[in-house]
Amino acid sequence: MSGTLHVINAGPALSLQDRGRTGYLAKGLTRGGAVDQLALCEGAALLGQSPDCAAIEMMGMGGTFEADADTVIALTGAEMTATLDGAPLIWNASHALPAGAKLVIGGVRSGTYGYLHVAGGVDTALEMGARSAHLTAGIGAVLTAGDALPIPSAAARSGQHLTPDDRLSGGVIRMIPSFQSELFSPETRARFRTTQFRRDPRANRQGVRLDMPGEGFVAEGGLSIVSEIITTGDIQITGDGAPYVLMCESQTTGGYPRIGTVIPADLPKVAQAPAGVELCFELISLDAAIAIETRARAEVKALPSRIAPLVRDPHDIADLLGYQLVSGAVSATADPFATKGEQP
Repeated sequence: MSGTLHVINAGPALSLQDRGRTGYLAKGLTRGGAVDQLALCEGAALLGQSPDCAAIEMMGMGGTFEADADTVIALTGAEMTATLDGAPLIWNASHALPAGAKLVIGGVRSGTYGYLHVAGGVDTALEMGARSAHLTAGIGAVLTAGDALPIPSAAARSGQHLTPDDRLSGGVIRMIPSFQSELFSPETRARFRTTQFRRDPRANRQGVRLDMPGEGFVAEGGLSIVSEIITTGDIQITGDGAPYVLMCESQTTGGYPRIGTVIPADLPKVAQAPAGVELCFELISLDAAIAIETRARAEVKALPSRIAPLVRDPHDIADLLGYQLVSGAVSATADPFATKGEQP
């Protein structure tokens, strides 16, 4: 039977997210959806379901949840503290969530955005073809204590684990030239590529601001740029010379000069970079970017083949006695060679 996932307590930035909405750019609406789309696919692989299923996105902190029907959950993305009725849960894994059990997801340990997936996905009504909240556009809203989310009756295996690629600690971000790259002098572009940036605390689903040492970056004729279409991953240089990497809820058009565009495969790394972590940019060709994206999509399709049984410490298994730990046991006094009826 279907059930309900109750939000008992909620962190400040919880929202329901799926892969977002397509086909609305002409009407001024960006795709939105999960900031870390790869985490969405990882949760789907752990639960054996479509990546179109909606999950709960948690920025920096989770919350307390309780289901009124047995289900299975998966935890992906930024690693957060998590317990089930007090017993610790392993991240990047699927776990049984019995009816009435308290799931508590605390603060982030590494990364920024964590995801709580439920077998079958959160089954709210579709709005413009998606279930995700587009907070900038006013579609949906952040989740708060007292919210009740419908969940379907869906089969999924618990006790599954996935080792993700590291994307939670910053590092090198690959980009291609953008529409206004040539407006920046060769010296400015070279300085941009050799600068060690730090992820500014001012970041959200619209964009990530980057801090840097020294003076800002300026484009020649930057004040005369005509507003034109924006794509997710564009690196805008604002009036104070600071770069912003535009994310899934950015505006659809803009007039700030763009020095480059982050390739889609590296956007999760930008999204998950914790405040203060270092990021630097590497310029690659369009052909190289297409090859990287092709490999990345193939790796996403192959995620189910990377799922393995979760090996846990018996000390952390709350229902240890419910497992069949030994099979084929016989009596210490019985003759194993005697036929039935001849046993003493």
